[in-house]
Order: sequence, then C-alpha cells, then structure tokens
Amino acid sequence: MSRVRLLFAEAWASMRMNLSTTFAATMTVLIGMCLLGLTVALGTWVLSWSNHIQNELEVKVLFCTSVVPQAGCKTGATKKQEDAVAVSLRQNPLINTVSFKSKEQAYAEMEKKDPRYFGEGIVPSNPFPDEYVLAPKHAKSTAAIGKQICRAHYPGVAPCPTKGIGDSGGVQWGSSITKHVLTVAKVISLVFLAAVILLVFAATLLIANTIRLSIFARRREIEVMKLVGATNWFIRGPFVLEGLVCGFVGSVFAVILLVLGKTIALPAILGHIGGNNSDIHALPFGLNALLIIGCGLLLGAMGSGLTLRRFLQV
Repeated sequence: MSRVRLLFAEAWASMRMNLSTTFAATMTVLIGMCLLGLTVALGTWVLSWSNHIQNELEVKVLFCTSVVPQAGCKTGATKKQEDAVAVSLRQNPLINTVSFKSKEQAYAEMEKKDPRYFGEGIVPSNPFPDEYVLAPKHAKSTAAIGKQICRAHYPGVAPCPTKGIGDSGGVQWGSSITKHVLTVAKVISLVFLAAVILLVFAATLLIANTIRLSIFARRREIEVMKLVGATNWFIRGPFVLEGLVCGFVGSVFAVILLVLGKTIALPAILGHIGGNNSDIHALPFGLNALLIIGCGLLLGAMGSGLTLRRFLQV
C-alpha cells in the first residue's frame, strides 16, 4: 500500500508542477479521441446506409402474359408453371425470400403511382405479368441468381435477352445498378477502414510527442533517480499513471463534446439527408463512448511508457 500511495503521490506532484505539459497532453487526447469518435460514428452510419442500399437489391422473375406480346412467349404462363418455378426458387441456397406479385397488384401500384395513365378505363386491359420478387441472402449474389434463372429456362418465364441481360426480359436484376451499388459499398468499407487506421496512427504520434515534451522537461530528474538506484518501473510508474489520467480526462471530455453534438447538431443533419430509416444507424453511442475512453487510456499509458524508455538509458 505504501508503494501505491507513493506512486499516486509522485504522479500528482508531477502533474501539479507541470500543468502546462499536462494540459497540452490532455487537450491532444481530447482532440484525437473526439475525431476518432466522429469518424467511427460517421463511418458506421455510412456502412449501415450502404447495407440498407444493398438489401434493396432484388431479382424479378417475370412470367409470360397473353395480353402483351413478349419475345419467346407464345402463350401466357399457367398457374401450374408458376407454382413449379416457386418450388425451384425456394430451394436455391442463394435466395433469402421469394415473394409473389400478381398482375393485379402490379396494376394497382401503377394506378396509385401514376393515375393519369393507369386510371379507370384508360388502359383497356392489364399489361403487367405475374412475377416473383427474390431477395438474395447476400447482395453480391444478385447477379449470380439472375444468371442461374436465365440458364434454367423455366417454362412460362419470359426468356432473357441476349443483350442488356439483367436490365430487361423475363429475369431482371438491374445489372448496371447492382454493379455500381456493390462497387460503392466496397469503396466505402475500404475508405472507412483506412480512415480509422490513419486517425489512430496520427493520434498516437501526437499524444506520444506531447508526452515526450513533458518527459524531456524532467529528464534531469529521471537521470538523478536512476543514478541513486531507482528501478525502471519505479521511475516509469508515475509517468504511466500520469498518461492514464491525461488519457482518461481527455477522452471523457471528448465524449461530452460528442454528446452535445449528438443532442444539438445530429437531428438537424439527419433531417436534411433523410437518415430517419429505422434500419440505418451508427454504432450505439454507449459502445462508441467506451471505445473512445479505452483508446484514450491505452494511448496515454503507451505514450508515457514507450516514450520514457530512451530516458531510462543512463
């Protein structure tokens, strides 16, 4: 207990006698952890938005209809053919859900969306076919599912065109849009990962350099303690504890700033970018706060402990 009390007493005395460097180290931690918290919050929100867009990717299987002539269709699809296709689709391990949309549902949706062209009596007959809407288990499987169905040549399903595959014909998955969505999602993931790594690296260098200035100002004291027989850990202990205190205080104030930003600025920002979808969200704030405090403690302790090594070589 006496050693612990001595450790805390030395650390407290050191911080009181070097308020300027202690304040600089704390402010450095505050800025670094605040930027890290913002990056994690914004990055996880963008990743969630990217996943939301990917979850909207789907494959449509359109059946032949006798009302509107379709290339490769001689007659409209029968109920038996539609049921057989449904059984086969539900056995596909790449497909998550299979939803049926009748031609009556499709007409009602278009009538509601654009009553000028699909109002009562304007269109003499229903031009829409029955269709199955498929949700893939993984967004990257969208094109594979569509091509599998095209190669299967199911009876009653309108055939796929030789050109523009995926954008028209009996099996549609918007190949160009799907490709762009998956590319953007991959870029977002890589950018977020690179931003976090660079920010942590930069924060580590800033904190270590600030703490190095504090230790450099007391290098004579360290040399005297080393010459009178103090062990490396006896010397290192107060500095590591001081780094922990600076890291903790700086990260706590960073969390407070993020709370203020979350309360004041975030609602206005989400209102302008339309981020009120229930399935689009950032990392829970509690986990983000714990991450910030943990990183602040770790960087403060490591910055003190590692920087002090060169001054212990007397």
